[in-house]
Amino acid sequence: MSGFFTLQTPLQGARFGGWARTTGDAAAVVKAAEAEPAALPRALAESGGVLLLKGLHSIAQDASLLVRLSRLFGPEVEDYRRTLTPRHQVHDAVPEIFIVSNVAPVSRMPPKRPEPPMTADGGFPVQYPQRKGWHTDQSYRRPPPDISLFFAVAPVSRDQGQTIFANGTLAYEALSPDMKRKVGQLEGLHAQPGSGRSRDAVLAGTKPREFAAHERSQRQPVVRIHPVTGKPALYLCESGQMDWIEGPFVGMQPGPHGDGAALLDALMAHYTRPEFIYVHEWDQGDLIVWDNRCLVHAATWFDVETQNRVMWRTTVHGNPGALYAGEKKSWIPELADASTE
Repeated sequence: MSGFFTLQTPLQGARFGGWARTTGDAAAVVKAAEAEPAALPRALAESGGVLLLKGLHSIAQDASLLVRLSRLFGPEVEDYRRTLTPRHQVHDAVPEIFIVSNVAPVSRMPPKRPEPPMTADGGFPVQYPQRKGWHTDQSYRRPPPDISLFFAVAPVSRDQGQTIFANGTLAYEALSPDMKRKVGQLEGLHAQPGSGRSRDAVLAGTKPREFAAHERSQRQPVVRIHPVTGKPALYLCESGQMDWIEGPFVGMQPGPHGDGAALLDALMAHYTRPEFIYVHEWDQGDLIVWDNRCLVHAATWFDVETQNRVMWRTTVHGNPGALYAGEKKSWIPELADASTE
């Protein structure tokens, strides 16, 4: 319980997630949160890794409020000027904000509709492989980030452009004892999108580009112990963010037709079962905070011919867990070069 919000759990239609119900405008909420800096991070952990705040409309007029909120969740809010992110995708005045939009100059298109677009019983598809694009943010980096904050500046209509979350803690708990033993010491090999190492690229025969030191694929445990809750959670992505030349799993047959591929498909189909899912329909002023250490998420289609969407994201680092203690950032060129010397 906090003095400036009440926590309602779980989120509608899900077994996890929480709504931090606040009063006042965004500036008042941020000021109150800064006066109780542990309250929102505690609520995020209690909610299983997804925390919703609504009605924070004035962040759209004062982007610094989003960065101030982000700082409550960890010691470092990423500066996107240092991540090789194209500058047109970075907020002009606040470089900690990454812009996700189909509007120029960003011009980032949404994913395609699933095929088929509905489930056999006419429902909204969430489970892999019908729903694709499941990932955790920047898993191709070591140490990977902790927390993402995603703010709706201008969302599309509520029947499109949803964000879907799958809970890795619940999914791990539901694995059989044999599968828990199988994946407990396994490592996945995560690859940067656009490197030519995705499943689709390998199946198409695309030649992967040469890696610089700071771009190389990174090993990550398939089961991560959450540094705050102490709970194990599945930690893997599907086709677009795993290395399908040397992976997807270390020590298993590589490539899209090997036993590693078969295991990944089985794990992702399990991870994204409907009972582990929350689907968020966006309203203007919504803020979702999610924990990349125990969740995957997926974007969904919207009609770019009739709708425009502008969303802002920040990324928070600082508590990836003991496994990463003392590691240099793999994605910073000068640090990555030094680590290979």
